[in-house]
Amino acid sequence: MSDSRLSRREFLSHTLTLFGGSLTVPALLPDSIFGALAPSDQITMGFIGTGKQGTYLLRAFLNEPGTRVLAVCDVDRLKRERAQRVANEYYAQEQTAGSYQGCDMYLDYRELLDRDDIDSVVIATPDHWHALMVVDSARSGKDIYCEKPLSQTIDEGKSMVHAVRRYGRVFQTGSMQRSYQQFRFACELVRNGYIGDIRHVTVDVGGPPELCTLPPEPLPEYLDWDRWLGPALRRPYNSELSPHISNDIFPHWRSYRAFGGGGMTDWGAHHFDIAQWALGMDQSGPVEIHPPDERGYEVLTYRYANGITMSRNTFEEGHGVLFEGTDGKIVVNRSYIQTWPESLAEVTLAPDEVHLYKSNNHYADFLQAVRSRSKPICDIAVGYRTVSVCHLGNIAYELKRPLHWDPAQANCVNDPDAARLLGRAYRKPWRL
Repeated sequence: MSDSRLSRREFLSHTLTLFGGSLTVPALLPDSIFGALAPSDQITMGFIGTGKQGTYLLRAFLNEPGTRVLAVCDVDRLKRERAQRVANEYYAQEQTAGSYQGCDMYLDYRELLDRDDIDSVVIATPDHWHALMVVDSARSGKDIYCEKPLSQTIDEGKSMVHAVRRYGRVFQTGSMQRSYQQFRFACELVRNGYIGDIRHVTVDVGGPPELCTLPPEPLPEYLDWDRWLGPALRRPYNSELSPHISNDIFPHWRSYRAFGGGGMTDWGAHHFDIAQWALGMDQSGPVEIHPPDERGYEVLTYRYANGITMSRNTFEEGHGVLFEGTDGKIVVNRSYIQTWPESLAEVTLAPDEVHLYKSNNHYADFLQAVRSRSKPICDIAVGYRTVSVCHLGNIAYELKRPLHWDPAQANCVNDPDAARLLGRAYRKPWRL
């Protein structure tokens, strides 16, 4: 199969300004125009990455009306066989008799992308694969649902936005908290000034990744380890990175710098996302990032151009996001929303107040956007801005000094050392 990837020069040779200079995107299509969906009563789907989260997403989309899963792909034979079996057994229940064998499986994701009969893909691989797969999927004409965090680096996120916009694809980032009612309501209270002027936001998430020093283990026969590594630098297999299918836990690859961004990009891709949404920063970001140091910053702290600060820290009320304003505060997590004063929890917004995009089902919202050729609730540009906040925190931790960030140009200001950490080297023959 020929390598269908575009070089960075090819992407950047057709660029115009998006979001007032905040990003550059190819000029082939206006930002508001999306490629046409093939005429069909169903959205046909392929799934790339069928581990624990990928199988969860497979079951979720199987249960959404108007979808048909045609193919699954994984470098682990046992996982892709399980996913194929889940899909075939689901559709077999629709038959009056017999079995169903309509879901194909692949080792190489590019073979799945070559199929003209697949409209959209769901990508739930380790983070170090996201950028390559998204760019290839967009170029092959597929709409894309991709798990959070969006990318392994900020530069990868830029390339992903370029590709999705150039080829007019619909893209949903899997930051599903945007489709939770309590998070939307908390953000609406903040946006409408119910707790006054925002002074500080606290985000309770994990810390940065670490170097991977896991010892080598015997390679199982069912796993193509070289394909699992893909663009990441070669290292020996260890089951903590890709556990056996019978081990019903999430793998720990995101804890290691070669494959993920630690807790900063894990829960950070959820909770920093909510903070950005509430602050109206979906098209921007912080301007300063301060790691813990001797100059008065006890915890990682961000500052926005409007003076609002945000820190990574724990707080008494629980894991989630804490908004503090001049007239009150709000804590929101997946279990509850709590407000001070308590009466804010009973507020009904007036028609002329700020009402944020409403989605009660992240998967259905993506499918509706595919049908209408519109942006879903967590479009790729939103995912890019959120993951940039996470990565900037990790860069500040690694360099152990403050960063100055220009959100409009998406560059570190006069800081070549930090700028080098915006991307990463790819193992040959993979390139973006």
